[in-house]
Amino acid sequence: MQHYKDAFIDLMGGTMGGAASVFVGQPLDTVKVKMQTFPDQYRGMAGCFLDTLKHQGIRGLYAGTTPALAANIAENSVLFACYGVCQKGVAYAVGTKRIEDLSPLSNATAGFFAAFFSSLTLCPTELVKCRLQAMREVALLEKREPERIGPWKLTQRILKTDGPAGMFRGLTSTFAREMPGYFFFFGGYEASRALFTRPGQSKDDIGPVKTMICGGIAGVVLWVAIFPADVVKSRIQVAGSTEPMVKVMLGVARNEGLLALYNGLGPTVLRTFPATGALFLAYEGTKKLLHSLLD
Repeated sequence: MQHYKDAFIDLMGGTMGGAASVFVGQPLDTVKVKMQTFPDQYRGMAGCFLDTLKHQGIRGLYAGTTPALAANIAENSVLFACYGVCQKGVAYAVGTKRIEDLSPLSNATAGFFAAFFSSLTLCPTELVKCRLQAMREVALLEKREPERIGPWKLTQRILKTDGPAGMFRGLTSTFAREMPGYFFFFGGYEASRALFTRPGQSKDDIGPVKTMICGGIAGVVLWVAIFPADVVKSRIQVAGSTEPMVKVMLGVARNEGLLALYNGLGPTVLRTFPATGALFLAYEGTKKLLHSLLD
């Protein structure tokens, strides 16, 4: 029963963390997707932010929030639940009795494997989110009026046009982004927590401010490591492309230069520090609360 209880607590912690990160980081995530997908139209983060605010208002900056919430809650609940299970598996493999004693490298390895499962839940909702965020720019390119359509109707349209497989367009690039990304994410988080932990102190007792800083560091490390794969994923999902990920990436590098693979990195780093800080604060806080109630 203890294994089931631990998995439930990790699931709820991930759920609350995912919701917190969306509300903090969604406006700059919208800017990131637009800069990735339309590099000729948006040259700078501030210009993209102000243009979106001018033409679409606050609502435009929070475009795709519903699927983003669904994506982040689904991804992070599965991610953190599987992370706890994978931590136990890695601990067994390396001969460590308690998961609290795992090294940052072992935690990073657990995060790598957990991301495989979370990618399966993330890809469909991320697809809808990206298309909603880029809807105005796609309409302008096609010289038509932008549609007002919600996530449910867009999902129905994708299913009607492309079938269930259409909801998993970009899955390969999602795997390529998520699995190495979460290796660095959890490794960076646990390494940062270890640095902030004084002798004789537990990593769980470093306090909320240091926990947020550790989460912010983890998020920055993740995005810097995997950003080219995220650019490719966004383009595949917005355009509905069926080309292989490697071909798309090489095409971007050849036609637009290597720096095009880092379009939108500025708003991503700016967004991810507070967003992942909020994620880990909510995750750790929820875990502590549920352990106190259920233990």
